[in-house]
Parts: sequence; structure tokens; C-alpha cells
Amino acid sequence: METFSNVFQCGAREMLPSNQIHPMAGHWRDSYFHNNNPIVLELGCGRGEYTVGLAKRYPEKNFIGIDIKGARMWAGAKEAELSGLKNVAFLRTNIEIISSFFAKDEVDEIWITFCDPQMKKATKRLTSTYFMQRYQQIVRPEGLIHLKTDSPFLYTYTCEMLRLNAYPVLCNTVDLYADETDSLVDAKALQTHYEKQWLDRGLSIKYLQWQLTPKSQWEEPTIEIEHDSYRSYGRNYSSSSL
Repeated sequence: METFSNVFQCGAREMLPSNQIHPMAGHWRDSYFHNNNPIVLELGCGRGEYTVGLAKRYPEKNFIGIDIKGARMWAGAKEAELSGLKNVAFLRTNIEIISSFFAKDEVDEIWITFCDPQMKKATKRLTSTYFMQRYQQIVRPEGLIHLKTDSPFLYTYTCEMLRLNAYPVLCNTVDLYADETDSLVDAKALQTHYEKQWLDRGLSIKYLQWQLTPKSQWEEPTIEIEHDSYRSYGRNYSSSSL
């Protein structure tokens, strides 16, 4: 990973009290991308296929894939390098400390694609109020957040979080590929490795898009939500198996 010029690595243990803000914070456009284009993050980017796919589809935007697992991220970094993409970077770090890597209002959009629903602990969910507070520190006012998920649990939880905190919801569908709404074209344009697996198993993809309006306080959902059960099945599972 250290051989790639498009990869930045810094774990939580390296962010010492005396160095809470990374040198790239506030300087992604001038020091790396060398343009003033919008910056879009993909959180939990895994193999980086969505980050790279978005960069190819939208050359007028800059994309940064973020994940802690370098072995998977390597594939995306390599593809971006071989493709000569100048609007792609990868940041290997803990998402919990994301506000240390970007200045206020430096980010325009965030994509959250097929993250672990973290059904046992709310503060680990990437759509929780815990993370909304962190995103607000770096995303411009009214910036966009996108969620694509196969998880009914995470979808239900996120809908409740958005309702409680009065975030403006721009798109909401429980079956992305069956929904013919024109505004969903971009959300359908790319599919991740895991997304294809869920679709092959007959599972529907949920999609939400909302604006991150500035807030001073948040209300965390407390409703009981039925846990996903299908994740315990093997790859041969499909919805018709039940």
C-alpha cells in the first residue's frame, strides 16, 4: 500500500493528542487533486470498486474511498493507478476519526455502500447520530448522504433516525431495481461485489438519500427493530429458500 501515490494511511493510534488534525485536512483539493471540484467520500469502501466506478462516471468530481482494511483497498488503488485516474484517492483509517482528515465544509457528498449494519451497537452504525455529528464537522451544509444497503435492519433504523432528526429525505426506496423513479438512475448505475451477491440471492436493495442539514443536537432512535436473519445463511441461500 505504501507504494501507491493515491493512498494515505493513518490509524487511530497514530492520531496523537498533539496531532489531532492530519496534514491533508483542508488541502485535498490543492495538494492532491489540484482542482476545485467537489469531494465525495465512500465510507467502508472495501475493494474500492464503487469509488473507482464513481470516479470514472463523474470526472468532474473528486472521490476518496475510506476503509481500515488495506488488503481489500489495494485492488481499488491498483485499478485507479492503472486507469490513470487523477480524481481518486484512498484513505486507510478508522472512520470514527474521519473529522481529523478533513476541514469544515471540505466534503460535498458521502456514499455509504453495504456497510455492516452493526445490529448490536448503535454507535458503530455508519448512519447513527454518533456518525452524523462527525459528518457534520466536514460536510458542507445541505451536503448529500447516500445509503445503499441490503439490510432491512439498517434501512429501518436509518429511516427512524432521519425522521427523529428531521433530515430532508430526497430519495427513499425499499427496492431500488424495481423502482423506476427517474431520480434513482445514478444509484442504479454501479453495483459493488457484495451488491451483486445480494441480488443473485433474490434480496432487494434499499436506497436512501438525504441532506445533512446543520444541527446542534440529535435524537437517537430507541425503537425495537427485528434483526436481519439471512446473513447466517450460506451463499446458496435465496429468498425462495424459505
